[in-house]
Amino acid sequence: MKILVTGGLGFIGTNFIHYWLETHPTDQITNLDKVTYAANPTNFDDYVDNHNYKFVKGDINDVALLDQILPGIDLIVHFAAETHVDRSIDDPMAFVKTNVLGTYTLLNSAKKHGNIRFHHISTDEVFGSIPLGSTAQFSETSPYDPSSPYSATKASSDHFVRAFGKTFGLPITISNCSNNYGPYANPEKLVPRMITNLIDGQKIPVYGQGANFRDWLYVTDHCRAIDTIISHGIIGETYCIGGLKETSRNIDLVKKVIKLMGKSEDVIEYVADRPAHDNYAVNWDKISTDLGWKPLETLESGLKKTIDWYVSHESWWRDSKAEAEAFYIKLNNYKNLNK
Repeated sequence: MKILVTGGLGFIGTNFIHYWLETHPTDQITNLDKVTYAANPTNFDDYVDNHNYKFVKGDINDVALLDQILPGIDLIVHFAAETHVDRSIDDPMAFVKTNVLGTYTLLNSAKKHGNIRFHHISTDEVFGSIPLGSTAQFSETSPYDPSSPYSATKASSDHFVRAFGKTFGLPITISNCSNNYGPYANPEKLVPRMITNLIDGQKIPVYGQGANFRDWLYVTDHCRAIDTIISHGIIGETYCIGGLKETSRNIDLVKKVIKLMGKSEDVIEYVADRPAHDNYAVNWDKISTDLGWKPLETLESGLKKTIDWYVSHESWWRDSKAEAEAFYIKLNNYKNLNK
């Protein structure tokens, strides 16, 4: 099978390509990535001699480029997206261009080149927020209620994917996943930012009092779920993907990482809360019951693997760390100016 992966130099896309080529070694993957701040070309330094892997630098909004790439492609796995909520508050238009217009352009090109099988990677954040103290969970039937520019653009892209399936018969599936963590995540994200701050002897900033909650999924378990949907999922269906029923308050996650790294909780620094700070929990009974998938990593086992990776790959994250912290300084200055 010949696969186009968009955004394959990003966090989840990188892990997916590594996973797929290990588990499906005869398939061929073309990785299309714009190479933004969140991309790292060194993620595939070991694949230079792998004839089943090809990298193309480019934008999913480039129709002419897609016309060159898509002939012969059997499957598109669409990761390419702007993903960081804080950055979407700082610059919403960048998210509209990639997440909405880019997804539309890719869908239209998939239709043009023979209705290519299309799997869309989305997020549980499109469903909005669960009230603090509630035991509710998002599912495939949850209404859309996005809170941030990021989640609004992902909600729009989900609707476009479904519309192309219903209107044009494009063979689509969608997965809405909870927060991922693991190797290759940019250090602007919560888990790698905590780990790298602790490596550097810095404080860990926690929004508000850390009461907001998430459920967390180790990235390889997410890759396995995508594989399951591609291989066994029903065309036109949506599948929610989540962690091992271990919904965690942000402060509890922070304390768990601190303990695993042998540090003291006095490194915690409470900061002003994020606007429209949501809470998420995912019910993944459908993919479990219908397709037989479940996560393999517990939160603790996955965090241990993640910590070990960042400790042993400092050269990978060091430059990105400096850029991420510069962004947070800029964001904090913006907040202070607009109080």
